[in-house]
Amino acid sequence: MTSTRPPLPLRPPRTLRTRFPWHHFTMRFSSTPRGARLARRLAGERLDSWGIPYGSDAHDALLLTVAELSSNAVRHGHVSGRDFRLRLSAEGTAIRVEVTDTRGECLPTPTDPASPDQEGGRGLLLVATLADRWGWYPCADGPGKTVWAVLEVSPLLVAAGSSQ
Repeated sequence: MTSTRPPLPLRPPRTLRTRFPWHHFTMRFSSTPRGARLARRLAGERLDSWGIPYGSDAHDALLLTVAELSSNAVRHGHVSGRDFRLRLSAEGTAIRVEVTDTRGECLPTPTDPASPDQEGGRGLLLVATLADRWGWYPCADGPGKTVWAVLEVSPLLVAAGSSQ
């Protein structure tokens, strides 16, 4: 007996999708400034496709977090010939950013820079300010560490930038 019901669409229309269904993105990048820029750019595109539009406060906060953690992996976690990994995951309204490098002895700590003229040292302070929670853990399967940050993305923050 054959069914006369039309087949279900493979993907619901964008207007009917929930704001943040479960999503996941993982990619390795070269431990170079170019790799960090590419990680930021691809994260921006992915977040936009997940419903966090360019220009929204949430998108900007998440991209700044990705940029800081990626640049820290390149600057402080670089081991010649090894990549860093960016992982983004969304469930409900929480977006988790994880960056894994291959150097475990350089542990992340947010500290105030010694002087206002100092060029570096503020990245983890920004991450700690933007994120609802953040931390790090050592890699279980080899050398290195993963630094992570979780940002709760309110629909109001997403809507704030989308009307501009």
